[in-house]
Amino acid sequence: MLARMEGTQEPIVRLTRHFTTPFDVTVASARTCYAPRVIEPQEVSIDERARSRRDRIAQSIYQAGHHTTFQHATFTFALERVSRQFIWSFLHSHPFYNSEQVSQRYVEVRPGNFVEPPLSEAGRELFRRTVAGQMAAYADLTESLEGVVRREYTALFPHRDADAKRWASVRERKQMEVARYVLPVATQAHLYHTISGITLHRYHRLSQQFDTPWEQRRVVEGMVLCVNEVDPDFLRLAEDPIPLDETPEFRYFAALEEVPGRPGGGAYVLEFDESLRGRVSLLVDSKPNAEETMAQAVRDVLGVTRDAMANARAIDLVLNPAQNRYLADTLNLTAHAKLTRSMVHPHFTFRKKLSHTADSQDQRHRLTPGSRPILARHVQPDQPDYIVPPLIASEAVCRDRYVRSMEEAWAGIRGLLDLGEPLEYAMYLLPNAFPIRFEESGDLLAFHHKWTKRLCCTAQEEIWAACRDEVAQVASAHPAIGRFLGAPCALRLLAKETPYCPEGDRFCGVPVWKLPVERYERVL
Repeated sequence: MLARMEGTQEPIVRLTRHFTTPFDVTVASARTCYAPRVIEPQEVSIDERARSRRDRIAQSIYQAGHHTTFQHATFTFALERVSRQFIWSFLHSHPFYNSEQVSQRYVEVRPGNFVEPPLSEAGRELFRRTVAGQMAAYADLTESLEGVVRREYTALFPHRDADAKRWASVRERKQMEVARYVLPVATQAHLYHTISGITLHRYHRLSQQFDTPWEQRRVVEGMVLCVNEVDPDFLRLAEDPIPLDETPEFRYFAALEEVPGRPGGGAYVLEFDESLRGRVSLLVDSKPNAEETMAQAVRDVLGVTRDAMANARAIDLVLNPAQNRYLADTLNLTAHAKLTRSMVHPHFTFRKKLSHTADSQDQRHRLTPGSRPILARHVQPDQPDYIVPPLIASEAVCRDRYVRSMEEAWAGIRGLLDLGEPLEYAMYLLPNAFPIRFEESGDLLAFHHKWTKRLCCTAQEEIWAACRDEVAQVASAHPAIGRFLGAPCALRLLAKETPYCPEGDRFCGVPVWKLPVERYERVL
């Protein structure tokens, strides 16, 4: 099913996979809870009497909040012409979805692939001119980074022919990966996005919240149109969207007689940045008895006494890859295996600062959720605010071009605000480099999976740096746990799995498995 709204810049929403009768499945699953057998979906709508009963049950369970029955029906949407800002702010801001989207690290961004908000004629002209400048900076940096990337690559792999096609493509992708920081968050993306029926209800209810209500309404309306075409009954109970001015976030600002959705002050940004003490990610809270609690959980699982198993032995049994083969399995069995579920008890909270583009990857680790901001409150129109990748910082020509692009982007934002355009629309000009400041929490089970994946030197550099900070701090606070944390190659070394690096041609060039986490370094 296809929902295409008017206008060349409108999003394209296609429903590619769905349950045949999602509403009937919802009620059939509810009736099964109180039946001596499984109720089949076709039974609940076989005749008028059955349909009347179906509708009463559906209304009753929806109003009572018994929403698990609405999760059985899932919908897979193919989305096109949606912005990175919308994906970050709305689609990926919760854990109840699955997405596969085009990567800016590996796919070149072409001119014209940008979402354009409904601006005035003067605003539209300024917006397009600013975006054109950002695209020019992207092209310039992609080209000018060639020298420094080649130099760093040759230093890592002196025996490789840097001009060979297979290695040249690796370097070109690294150039694009870094150059993308100057692209605006208005850049379009396409993706598959799968959600359950109850998540679709929630999307509809919250489609007018901060930060991208204009784009959210358009995409969610497209999703609703698609589902209504295959089953007009499924969303019949959907409640009206909560208007933006009735959300608690909006009312908070209104109570202070501030203008909701207007830029925040620099005092918050300064306070937050100083609190990080030079780190990308700062451990601000953890359970003080994490090791003892986890060890006792292991003893509980195995039914052994403290005398039979000391804390160190219990933790070693779970976290040491030489003892626990689950940690070397690429299928990630840890949430399903009995012993490794003991890792849910240690818990950590980090204060983090990542660029918009890095956080868009970080938030995909849905079991380590963060309280991401109302972005409008972090924007300072008079003060460019951005992350500088190490590769850019290492080369004067690249750094100067990068800084100029940032200044031009902020000039465009100020210009739109001076024209009276809403900050919501002006924020589409924010570069990928704009910092996201937030708190992130999770248990050891979720963080272990994330750290193992992201401490690989082929991972995105900012997330890699954040994970390095996190593991080093956890190891300092909880050494019995920290001694088994490291890059995937380091864990494979402990497990005696060869080759230690499983990446093949994508090997980073450094025998990381020989290094402690605090000595992890990289530029490329």
